[in-house]
Amino acid sequence: MTMHRSATVIAGAALVALLQGCASTPLEPWHTERLREEFTAAKADDVKTFADYVALEERLFAELDDEVYDRVDTGPAYALARYSKSSAADPQRYRKNWNRSFEFPSDEPRGGVLLLHGMSDSPYSLRALAESLGERGYWVSGLRLPGHGTAPSGLRFVKTADMIAAVRLAMTHLVESVDDRPVHIVGYSNGAALALDYALDAADGLVSPEPASLILISPAIRISGTAALSSVKDSLGAVPGFRGLNWLSIMPEFDPYKYNSFATNASDVVHRLTRDVDRRLAARTDGAAPLPPILAFKSTVDATVTTEAIVDNLLVRLKHDRHELVLFDVNRLAAKEMLLVDDPGPLTNRLLTEDALPFGVTVISNADDQSRAVVARFKAPGSRDISSTTSLGMSWPQDVYSLSHVALPFPIDDPLYGPHPPEDDDTLHFGKIALRGERDLYKLPGNWLVRMRYNPFYDLLETRTLQWIEAAGR
Repeated sequence: MTMHRSATVIAGAALVALLQGCASTPLEPWHTERLREEFTAAKADDVKTFADYVALEERLFAELDDEVYDRVDTGPAYALARYSKSSAADPQRYRKNWNRSFEFPSDEPRGGVLLLHGMSDSPYSLRALAESLGERGYWVSGLRLPGHGTAPSGLRFVKTADMIAAVRLAMTHLVESVDDRPVHIVGYSNGAALALDYALDAADGLVSPEPASLILISPAIRISGTAALSSVKDSLGAVPGFRGLNWLSIMPEFDPYKYNSFATNASDVVHRLTRDVDRRLAARTDGAAPLPPILAFKSTVDATVTTEAIVDNLLVRLKHDRHELVLFDVNRLAAKEMLLVDDPGPLTNRLLTEDALPFGVTVISNADDQSRAVVARFKAPGSRDISSTTSLGMSWPQDVYSLSHVALPFPIDDPLYGPHPPEDDDTLHFGKIALRGERDLYKLPGNWLVRMRYNPFYDLLETRTLQWIEAAGR
């Protein structure tokens, strides 16, 4: 009984400490203001076309100026503040604000491609891929999903239904724009879950058309089980004095195209969406209409989504030989030299040794553990052995030991996240910051700095994506 009381006291003390900590967390206008011009599923009767969506978006960004930007000071002390006008982090100072929905139209489109970014991201995250697709004659639509591209407070209020409604609206517009030519969806992180949700609806006859193919980058198939508690935590944020509970993390906002703060509700939205997609995939029978060909790209180490879920909860369930997983292994040369608790890439060996998988597997890894040179090892669907090994003419950068969830869609020459600073000194650059000094002095947290933010093998991802879309379109 005494031990039980002690445990209760400890748990109570921990809860009080948590609530006190959240209560004392300072919140800024970009954390608290609800922008009323944001698209929601309830507005779908009035916002019927993509042109309507963009017009509403224009009013939304005007509201952002009034409710957030106009309340933030300017000057040297705010040089890295995203919502301080004309600061280095202000996306409005750049030639194109990639936080907004965009299109690359074509007079004679080969097909259409809808790009869906991840949670807390913006259309910028798929910008490079969009430009390459546009150059090859595809009509490209980069959708800004509701709650994104404006202020982190948008993540407090967005619902799964809002995102699903926006995706349906964008797909309808894209189909009309390309005269019924094949339409493909590229989904990054949570955008991949939205792409799968749409494809499942199309297979069930709920929406039209069926996508010709899906390309999933760092797909959110399943996330941590603790996300199930997010709705409870978020509801406690309504208690006066405890608004900090509405946030899983609060950081300075210095990235022009991605929120650093993350709302508790956003975790709940991803959890609900991925759980529903998982349930629907598990319920599919052998007689169900097949999903379109899926090409998935994944880092074998991923701190954001569950790595094994791409195999166990998606590709194995599809049981068709027209899907493929491209997996980026860790840098085996660097990994053996580091103080690693365990092998960070167990999925790699599993995929290369497991018998008769119903999908193709390409593993991007070191040629051997003595070399930084990279090869592609391919196993055909149903094969028990590696079918081919191809040298890619690429190598791991010397100081990189793995990719990450956020790295895959960004090329080496990305001006914001790439390893080399742009020629324009006024352009912000986060790709390779290696500062040394005392802790807690620099504004960027250490765990933020160490995370890989570009893909040294991006050219492979882009080439395979273009080939996949072209083949599926035929």
